[in-house]
Amino acid sequence: MAGKSVDLPTGVEIFRKSLRIRFTWNGVRRSETLPYPTTQKGIKAASLLRDQVVGLIKIGMLDDAKYAELFPGSSSAERGLPTFGEYAQLWLDGREIEQGTRDNYKGTLNLYWMPYLARTRIDLITTTGLRRIISNIDWHSADVRRNALVRIRTILDAAVMEELIIKNPAEVLDVPKRNTTEPDPFTLDEANRIIARLYANEYWPGRIWGAFFEFAFFTGMRLQEVAALRWDAIDLENRHAKVCRALAQKQIKERTKTKKNRHVLLNDRALHALAYAKEYAARRLSSGDGRVKEFPYAFPPTKGNQYIQETSAMHKPWGPAVRELGIRYRPPYNCRHTYATICLMSGMNPAFIAQQLGHSVQMLLSTYARWINSSSDWSELEKLDIGIKSVSAASGHS
Repeated sequence: MAGKSVDLPTGVEIFRKSLRIRFTWNGVRRSETLPYPTTQKGIKAASLLRDQVVGLIKIGMLDDAKYAELFPGSSSAERGLPTFGEYAQLWLDGREIEQGTRDNYKGTLNLYWMPYLARTRIDLITTTGLRRIISNIDWHSADVRRNALVRIRTILDAAVMEELIIKNPAEVLDVPKRNTTEPDPFTLDEANRIIARLYANEYWPGRIWGAFFEFAFFTGMRLQEVAALRWDAIDLENRHAKVCRALAQKQIKERTKTKKNRHVLLNDRALHALAYAKEYAARRLSSGDGRVKEFPYAFPPTKGNQYIQETSAMHKPWGPAVRELGIRYRPPYNCRHTYATICLMSGMNPAFIAQQLGHSVQMLLSTYARWINSSSDWSELEKLDIGIKSVSAASGHS
C-alpha cells in the first residue's frame, strides 16, 4: 500500500510499517502495535480490535488478564517492566526499615496481594482489578484491611515516583479509618497498689519488676524504652534520663520509636525505682566466686540476661499482680496512659507532658482530650458562678 493515501479508522495508525491502535485506559494513553499487515483487511481487523477494547473499557470489563490476552506482545513488556511480585521484592530489599516492619510488609503482601498480583506486570494493575481482589478477600477486621491497602498504596506510589507507571491505581480506593480506642488508664491508687504488690514478691530477684513498673508509671516512657534504659543514659545528679534506645525484635536498637532522642525529667518516684534497681544490681554483683559481672541496663530481669528480651516477659509478673488485687485488667502499656492522665489532671503544662512522652502537643491534646477537660471542669464552673453573681449584682438582684 506504499505510495497510496489511506483513510484510517479512529485510533488506528501505521507505525514503522506496522499497524498500531491507540486508546485510553484508566486515564492513561496507551498504544499497542499489532501483528497485522497494513492492508485493508489488516486495518479492518485492527479497527474491530480497538472497538472491542474500547467497549470493554466502557463497561469496566478490561482487566489485567484480558489485556494480556488481547496484547500478548504488549509494548510495556518490551520495555522490560517488572511484575508486581518482582517490583515489591526489589522495593523491600532497597528499604532501610526495622525487621519487624519488613516482616509486616512481607506477611501482608504474601497473604493478600501476591496470590492475585505476583505475576501481573506492574503497569497492568488497575483500580477495577484491585476492587475485585478486595471483594474476594474475607477481611478479619477493618484494621487488617486498612493495613493491606496502605501497604500496596505505598509500594505503587514508589512505582509512580520511578516513572514505571503513570498513576497509582490504589490511590482512589477507600481506606478504612484507623480504629482508635480511648486510653484506659489506671487511677493513682491502682498504680500504687500494683507497684506495692510487685515489690512484695517473695522471690527477691522478682521484685525488680516493682522498680520497673514504678519507673514506667511515673515517667511515661514506653515499655520498650524502659527495658533498653542503660545507666550511662541516666544522670542522677541532674535528675534526668536520656531516652535514646528501645527494645525491638529481642534486640536493643540505638534509636527510639520516633527516631528522636529526648530527655525525661525524673521525679521522686522514678528516682526511688532507680535506687532500688541499684541495690538489686549490687546484690547480683556479689557472686560467690569473687568475680564481678557488670549489668549496664537499669532493670536486668534475670541472672542470665542483661536486659529484658521481649515485651511478653513483662506480662508474666503483671497479670497475676493485677488480678490478685481485684483490679480490672489493662495491659502494661497503660502505665504510659496513667502517667499522661495524672499529669494532665494535676494541671501540668501540656507542652511539657508532650515532651516527656515524646509526642507532639497536637497528638497529646487529641489523645487525652477528656482528661484535659476534667482537670479544669470545676474551675470553669466556678467562673460561671462568678459570672452569674456579677450579672445579678448588675441587675440589682440580691
